[in-house]
Order: sequence, then C-alpha cells, then structure tokens
Amino acid sequence: MRFLDHLRARLSWWDGRIRSLLFDLVAAVFTVRFGVDFDTALTVPNVCLMIGAALAFLLRRRFPWLPVVATAAMATFTGPAVAASVAVYTMARRRGPSTQLWIAAGLLTAVLILHTYYNQPPSNVYVFVISVAVAVGVAMLLGLWVFQRKMLLVTFRERAEQAERERDLLAERAVAAERRRIAREMHDVVAHRCSVISLQAGALTLTAPDERTGEVAEVIRKTSATALTELRSMLRVLREDENDGPGETSGELANDPTLSSIRRLVADSVESGENIRLDFPDQLPETSSEIGRAAYRVVQESLTNAAKHAPHAAVHVEVAADDGEVVVTVSNRRSPGTGSDAVPGSGYGLIGMRERVTLAGGALRTGWAEDGGYRVRAVFPLQ
Repeated sequence: MRFLDHLRARLSWWDGRIRSLLFDLVAAVFTVRFGVDFDTALTVPNVCLMIGAALAFLLRRRFPWLPVVATAAMATFTGPAVAASVAVYTMARRRGPSTQLWIAAGLLTAVLILHTYYNQPPSNVYVFVISVAVAVGVAMLLGLWVFQRKMLLVTFRERAEQAERERDLLAERAVAAERRRIAREMHDVVAHRCSVISLQAGALTLTAPDERTGEVAEVIRKTSATALTELRSMLRVLREDENDGPGETSGELANDPTLSSIRRLVADSVESGENIRLDFPDQLPETSSEIGRAAYRVVQESLTNAAKHAPHAAVHVEVAADDGEVVVTVSNRRSPGTGSDAVPGSGYGLIGMRERVTLAGGALRTGWAEDGGYRVRAVFPLQ
C-alpha cells in the first residue's frame, strides 16, 4: 500500500494513474510518428524538435500550452493536423471554455491554414482549410464535453457529500432532542421519587423510636441523596447543549466516580447492612477517567446484583493492579436464604457492564464460581 501511495504521488501529473501515463506516451509517439515525413525531416534540428514535441505531448496534462507551442514549431517541416487536434483537445479538457482555449484554438487554426496554403495546390486550399476548421472544432467540442462532464461529476459528488452532512446533522439533532426528552422524563419521575424518599428518610431519622431504626433511616437518606447527586450529574450530561462552555463540562467530569471511589461505595453498602469484604491496594495506579468510571460502575452493578439475587450472602470485592493492568473482581457466595426474597432484575445489568468495560478498552468475564456463587471479573489495560 505504501508503494502504491508513493507511486500515485509520483504520477500526480497524470492524475495518479499509470494508465494515463502510458496513454500519453502512446499519444506522443503516435502524434509525432504519423505527423512527420521521415524521408525529408531526418535532420539534426528536426530530430531534436521531434523529441521536444514528444516530451511536450507527454506532459500535456500538466502543461497544456506545451503541445500548442510544439505543434506550431512542427508546422515548419511536417503536417501538424493530428498534433493540432490533440493540442486543442488537451487545452479544452484542462482549461474549459476560457480565454486561453480561444487563443490556442485561433493560433493553431492560423498555423494549419498557413501550412496548408504553402504546401497544397491552390485548387485544394479551400477544401483543406474547411477540413482544418472542422478538425479543430471537433477536437475542441470533444474536450469541452469531457471538461463539462467532469465538472458535472464534481458537482454531483459535492451535492452527495452535502446531503450526507445534512443527514448526519439531522441525526445529531434527533439524538439531542431524544436526550433532552429522556432527561425531562428522568427528572419528572426518578428525581421526584428519590427526593420523596430522601425527605421521608430524613424525617424518620429525627423521629425514630429507637437507635437502630434511626441508623437505617439515615442510611436510606444518604443513599437517596447520593442517588440524587449522581442523577443530576447524568441529567446535565443528557441535557448538554453544543453552546455549553468548557467550564460546565469539566466541572461535570470532575464529579465522576473514579477508582478510589470504590472504597466509599463499599463503605456505604456495609453501613446499609451488607456483608462485604474489600481488598484494595494501598497505592492506586493512575488511570483514565473512562477506566475509573467503568471500574466503579462494575462494582456498583455487581453489588446491586448480589443484593438482588443473593441477599444476605457474603461478597468479596478485590481491586488489584499488576503487569500494566487493573483487575476488578466481585464474587459472592450462595445465598443462605431460599431466594424467595430476591428482587427481580431488569436483565440489562450484565449487558451494561460489558458495554462499559468494552468502551474503556477492557474485557469482562462473568459466570458461576466453584462454590455455587457468582463472579464478575473486569480487566482494564493501563495503557
């Protein structure tokens, strides 16, 4: 591929194609060969002129004026009808209906008429003049047709690209509108319910009949308040507008959970009465925000699933960093209960975890453990 790209760059004068170079080479040889009488033109000046003319026709795509000049020069010793047709076609093909085309066509027509007048019998002059005018005119019209066709294709391509850009813009607007609609629904439904839970739990904390009830109510209040904070952060992301300044985005990202937030997450779960053991390294490696957020969500969703499907079971959370990787493992034992008190799930927890881990460049493995429990293991590369 690199060789082909390098070759196309070298052949930029021939539109980056080898076949165009070969075609121009054949056209140059054909034009000089069939326009020269070798019985009378094989002199040193004429041979040098023929070589120069061949080079001029070889470079006609890059320099359209070279064939015109070469044709006028060859008219001194040869019949330049074929060369004039190729030169006019090249000028029309490359320059279009411009002043340069009309100057070149007029110059070549005058050269051909003078050459015909001095080399043909007087009785045939008018016939040859008409033939010259027709040949130049046909070549010019053919070149203009190819030029207009190319311009038409360029216009169609630009219109197709513009239509594609407009389609992408409409899709982005539709996505933005859907995000705002989801944000409104979440704010009206979820945020309202969480606020009610937080207020009721706060009131119960103050009026609890015993200490244990007050502790449980305080845990409920803190959990609902944390959920409200995270929900507001997510709503800001959903309602993020293209006119928002960079300060708002950076502030929102600064509140995202990180790898160190797992400690607080486990501590809050332990306060609520769950049996969780955490193994956490003393020195945390530096990770990107995507990896920290994904690892936090994996632990959060795993603890939620353990509380739903294996209530009151022991849970082990382990975070390790070695060999350029961060490994997060959450495993729970078999539930000591009958399972009748398990909360039904939505079925999207594992799918969401896998999507988060994959977007962060990691790998996720889930499955049953040897002791009958369940294990979730996520591996994230540090680089």
